Amino acid sequence: MSKTLEDGSPLCRLIAWEVTRSCNLACKHCRAEAHPHPYENELSTDEAKALIDTFPQVGAPLVIFTGGDPMMRQDIYELVSYARDSGLTCAFSPNGTLIDEDSAQKIKAAGVERCSISIDGPDAESHDAFRGVPGAFDASLRGIAHLKAAGLPFQINTTVTRDNLANFKDIFDLCERLGAVAWHIFLLVPVGRAATLADQSITAGEYETVLHWFYDFRKTTAMHLKATCAPHYYRILRERAHAEGLRVTPEAFGMDAITRGCLGGTGFCFISHVGQVQPCGYLELDCGNVRTTPFPRIWRESVYFRQFRNQSAYKGKCGACEYHKVCGGCRARAFSMNGDHMGPEPLCEYLLAALRKP
Repeated sequence: MSKTLEDGSPLCRLIAWEVTRSCNLACKHCRAEAHPHPYENELSTDEAKALIDTFPQVGAPLVIFTGGDPMMRQDIYELVSYARDSGLTCAFSPNGTLIDEDSAQKIKAAGVERCSISIDGPDAESHDAFRGVPGAFDASLRGIAHLKAAGLPFQINTTVTRDNLANFKDIFDLCERLGAVAWHIFLLVPVGRAATLADQSITAGEYETVLHWFYDFRKTTAMHLKATCAPHYYRILRERAHAEGLRVTPEAFGMDAITRGCLGGTGFCFISHVGQVQPCGYLELDCGNVRTTPFPRIWRESVYFRQFRNQSAYKGKCGACEYHKVCGGCRARAFSMNGDHMGPEPLCEYLLAALRKP
């Protein structure tokens, strides 16, 4: 397959689709500030299927059905089946608390290839405090057990905060004990409810330390490890590999060798419950709405997406950095912390030699 579309735009490789914003939890870091009640104006079943029909026009993206909690949407299995029958790879991102034996079988039968479940602490006390509902930890573990019984692979997602930083290794060990095929860490982006969690943000130095830990963890496990909203991991990976005399190839490092840190607008996008297209779920730049503009046109022509695809549009060290093509800096963090989506990544300690000179 070509690496670009016919007009030169990059292929869309990954879509996170917020099929509903409703959720039964009230997580402290929720970008959507979700609640359990129905939201108005969500895409109808017919609108959702029409949107799915357009996805193959921009590549063969993996579609992540997310929320809120996608299980709060009544037609979710119908939509996943429709996407699968359209030749698309489907993933599912519920919080796990609503999964029982019957729904686990339905998720698998619909065509989901992997579920991601968020676990933000190694025990009930720490996880439940973050998730805002007593019993959430045990309910998610039961959901995971049902997924395992159904033979459906699952990954664990963890948002890294000051409260769980000291328990990082314990969460890693829990993922291994549970049998997760992957562990994805998410560095906190201060939007939605997380905008009030200033005390939970880690420093740039701690951020760097966490990513070095993460690099070392990958040597000890068969799980696939991925850092999300942490684009400079891909710079650290190359620095560490070079120091160890290793070449960063797909054979040695898998997808980490060929992916980019911040994929917003370059290989990935987010679609909201009302059809708004954004670079990612944490960056609420309105790139167009699928109700009024065909999704393929948005992907090709959005002004914001075109900026993200042009290195000269990046400001400060992110524009000049020799690791730009594998990192790019977190655009959502630059916007939420400094008000400029093209500005430098606020939590990156790396400085070019040229910029260190007085």
